[in-house]
Amino acid sequence: MIFDPLYLLVIGIGMGLSLYASSITKGRFRKYSQYTTRSRLTGADIARNILQDNNIHDVSIERVPGELSDHYDPRTKTLRLSQAVHDSNSMAAFGVAAHEVGHAIQHAKSYALLGFRSAWVPVANLGGGLSMIVIMLAFFLGGVQTTTGASLSWLGVLLFGCTTIFTLVTLPVEFDASSRAISCLQRGGYVTEKELDGARKVLNAAAMTYVAAFVTSLLTLLYWAFRLGLIGGRRD
Repeated sequence: MIFDPLYLLVIGIGMGLSLYASSITKGRFRKYSQYTTRSRLTGADIARNILQDNNIHDVSIERVPGELSDHYDPRTKTLRLSQAVHDSNSMAAFGVAAHEVGHAIQHAKSYALLGFRSAWVPVANLGGGLSMIVIMLAFFLGGVQTTTGASLSWLGVLLFGCTTIFTLVTLPVEFDASSRAISCLQRGGYVTEKELDGARKVLNAAAMTYVAAFVTSLLTLLYWAFRLGLIGGRRD
């Protein structure tokens, strides 16, 4: 299957989208990391202030290694910021820190989609781990051309679909967190309009990585459904 032109096209599109989105995100982060804000606040300060503005007092903030390794852990209510964000007062740092606080706000307000995504993680991991084994077994058993192959085909595609659902649900969760971030920065008076625009551009670029992940997963899902004969008729 690795020499299937259609498979190579799907993989090529996915890799191309992912590399482009990653390049744009890193490029904008580095660009706007060079522009400091008028305040002397760091990304950690901004995160702490926005948490207080929203009456959230049970979230801790930690510095973690790595580039763009920032994330919010709802299990421990911990906001983990990379050094380039935690210790910086750049436009990029403000945007990323505020975005992660956006997830903490979602958690505090019981945002349904965040709860669903968190609960879906083990399902997506299980589906992703088993799907290719089941799909390849179904393929070698003839796909829909045999009873066992047809059953395994549906099972494999459904398992892989669990990861696609995860990437789909991630989109509104991330978009909402960015929207909350921009609103909090603006409402709190932490940035000028120019600084806010820089933070917004960094977050918009980061959003592309989630779009790329969903498109890649969806194309791969459709490819396997097609090759197994679940859509478009049987494959001879």
